[in-house]
Amino acid sequence: SAVASRLHLTVIEPNRPIRPIRSFVLRQGRFTAAQVRAFAELWPRYGTDWTPGALLDLPRLFGNDRGVVLEIGFGNGDSLAEMAAADPGRNWLGVEVHGPGVGHLLLEVERRGLTNLRVIRHDAVELLTQGIAPRALDRVQLFFPDPWPKTRHHKRRILSPEFVAVLGRAIPPGGIFHAATDWEPYAEQMLAVLECPGSPFENTAGPGQFAKRPAERPLTRFERRGERLGHQVRDLVFRRL
Repeated sequence: SAVASRLHLTVIEPNRPIRPIRSFVLRQGRFTAAQVRAFAELWPRYGTDWTPGALLDLPRLFGNDRGVVLEIGFGNGDSLAEMAAADPGRNWLGVEVHGPGVGHLLLEVERRGLTNLRVIRHDAVELLTQGIAPRALDRVQLFFPDPWPKTRHHKRRILSPEFVAVLGRAIPPGGIFHAATDWEPYAEQMLAVLECPGSPFENTAGPGQFAKRPAERPLTRFERRGERLGHQVRDLVFRRL
């Protein structure tokens, strides 16, 4: 496509190794007393200490063999907890590096009494490449990732052709990858990457189109603020071929 050629995208190669570039900056932030308690008391129940290189045993982690949804970078976790509460027949796995956000979600899981949500504090790219078995995830969600707007930082954006190949390995045919962003240039790049030659995904909205926000994705506080500022959110919903 014209967008793809403008972005100098390459063909997606399923076995090409992914570059070890961090797609986030580790900002520790301040922990509230409640979040400190959450790590001490709730992490053993809802958190998972993952060792790089070890495959996660998802049925053992959740205590059942239901389908698993992985959310990358859940922020404070409010929308993830809401989705898990609305769909108790699925297992939900949140991956986030920001400590206070993890603590906030642990408290929300406790408040809602959720039994179908687990949390990992680790780099999501490393987890997906080393810790997730092929075709183990029904769905992967990536909502409002850091857009890295400066040109010299574009290489840090998480959605690259190499990462799409990793997603294609983790998601079985018929599974879904759902992304959302309010940064238009990043939305265009995501669309181009997901549709470039060799992509294992098809656009559920049609070639070159953005999707309407699915009803199951809650409006976040971040998103409502963006709407007030005139930022249009674009959803991308792609199905694994």
